[in-house]
Amino acid sequence: MRPLTAHIFMTLDGVAVPDAVIGALAELRDVPEVTTPFFERTAEEDAMLLGRITYQEWAGHWPGLSGHPFADHINAVPKYVVSTTLDRAPWGTGPEATVLSGDAVREVERLKNRAGGPIGLHGSPSLAGFLTHAGLVDELRLEIYPLLAGTGARLFPDGRPPKRLRLLTSRTTSNGVILTSYGAHAA
Repeated sequence: MRPLTAHIFMTLDGVAVPDAVIGALAELRDVPEVTTPFFERTAEEDAMLLGRITYQEWAGHWPGLSGHPFADHINAVPKYVVSTTLDRAPWGTGPEATVLSGDAVREVERLKNRAGGPIGLHGSPSLAGFLTHAGLVDELRLEIYPLLAGTGARLFPDGRPPKRLRLLTSRTTSNGVILTSYGAHAA
């Protein structure tokens, strides 16, 4: 089965879409000790999974860029969008993303069972949280920024049952960003 890794940027107060502090986050992220490990791990993926909201935000941005490690990666790999409302998912002048419109758990299980390498789940905190609780995320990579956003989407909103994760790696960069990775299947 293909491994699924979720990559999430978040603040110390648990906000995974930190619009209120995005400028400060970008400044903290713009250092090689933060970006190099991200780009190295992302380059291992041969497919990308996105939620509808992230897809709609990114489809208007990334297809027009090149010469940037993430843009070059995302534009080159097959993309899958989990959505019950989209009929199609254009991606600039490149191949369209495939819409997974049925039951999200079944659709992602089928994707993981296809031949291929690792799948990256980028952005999409609602989808990442849901799939982590469903047992489909194999690794949860977090970049935790020393910021308090106060408001925004959270990776794990209230109302879900407890779940134990297993620490795989953790280190703190010189500017205070915590790079950590959890196995979503407890030992």
